[in-house]
Amino acid sequence: MEVGTVTVNGSDDPTGEARLLARWALGTAAAAVVLLLTGLGAGGLLILLIGLGGLSFSAVGIWWFLAHRGSLRVFGAVVAVGAPLAVLALYVIGGLWLTALLALGLWSIALVCARAALRSIRAVEDARRGGRTDRARGERRPRPRRPVLIMNPKSGGGKVARFGLVERAEKLGARVILLDPSVESDVAALAQEAVAGGADLLGVAGGDGTQALVAAVAAEHDLPFLVISAGTRNHFALDLGLDRADPATCLEALVDGEELRVDLGSVSGRAFVNTVSFGVYADVVQHPEYRDDKAGTAFEVLPDLLQGGEGDRLDATADSLRLPAQQALLVSNNPYAAPDPFNAVAARRPLLDGGELGVIGIRVDGAAQAAELAVLGTQSTGLNVLTAARVEVIGQAVRPPATISVAVDGEALTLPTPVVCTLRPRALRVLVPRHRPGAIEPQPPMDWRRITELAFHPSPRSGT
Repeated sequence: MEVGTVTVNGSDDPTGEARLLARWALGTAAAAVVLLLTGLGAGGLLILLIGLGGLSFSAVGIWWFLAHRGSLRVFGAVVAVGAPLAVLALYVIGGLWLTALLALGLWSIALVCARAALRSIRAVEDARRGGRTDRARGERRPRPRRPVLIMNPKSGGGKVARFGLVERAEKLGARVILLDPSVESDVAALAQEAVAGGADLLGVAGGDGTQALVAAVAAEHDLPFLVISAGTRNHFALDLGLDRADPATCLEALVDGEELRVDLGSVSGRAFVNTVSFGVYADVVQHPEYRDDKAGTAFEVLPDLLQGGEGDRLDATADSLRLPAQQALLVSNNPYAAPDPFNAVAARRPLLDGGELGVIGIRVDGAAQAAELAVLGTQSTGLNVLTAARVEVIGQAVRPPATISVAVDGEALTLPTPVVCTLRPRALRVLVPRHRPGAIEPQPPMDWRRITELAFHPSPRSGT
């Protein structure tokens, strides 16, 4: 990119490139619609109806499978798997498969072109502002002199020992506090003691719940925080772009690192780095057997929770918007990317410093609403996807004590109501390696109105 002449990706007319891509997106999308409506003599409208019907039946089958036991659960599994197979069979028998394949291909091309157009025009806008805006890049900081790292040897099935993290960290000048798996440790207290002893950096090799506890201490004392991806999942490390397959690479930040400022969530005074879950999932993780048999425990207790036996409905307020009788509620430290089969980062948070909580609320009262959710997605009455600065949650049950189950970064807790989630913008200083193979750039949201504007009313070129 040459900013002075507004040359982006080797193109002398980047705005024209975005305009061309936007027109391709609109053209192929229109062609897909026309093909489905006319069907080229092969019943395009029938293709759409069969596809939506199969999707609805599959969703109903999934609901029966999750919400019931015995023969109805078995029947639900058959329907969930059989519905899409039946759709394919009808397409083949009715001679509709070629039209369906062409329509899917055209729509896929439309989405690819639309995303490319939005990325292209954003690059132009960044160039006009004086250079590329890359929020994933941090600031160089002096090497820490007295780093203290807390390591859980049980995390991730023993990654601390398997990757020799203790030895590698000590060679780099860090003091390591190795937790004793046989006793319950207060990691927050250990972190406070490390700060009192002169630590100028705190780090954790462990799961996200442990990460959050130490991160809160680091934020309290305005110290840099080091994430070592030695947990089982480590979603926080994923969204920071760290290598979860080799946690030893995270230690490179001690000698060649840069600092990011990210947001830190708070739920009733307790810090969280990823998510706070209420409702069905939070109730499932409360069961002691969940740790050893996640799938089996979920299948056993979900029918009671979804049918209203054990699980309590939740009333929530996101800023001023009321979300009544929710079965499940997810509050995240910055929103996750919108579901999109053509977006590989849909299950990640494009930003960790956006200053907003992501909120997803689900209410499904039966098979019919499950089908509606599958067909309409975010437009369904059973799904709310939004952002907020403050979320307050209470249970509908009035029996004392007024507490609800909560899963904070995967850790099972019971908290008194109301449970309040807020965000501390850019409160946490995270030290990361300069080379992070998983770092992603925030993708522009899919916006067909913006695509139409680009196609027919592009912004004037710089200098004209």
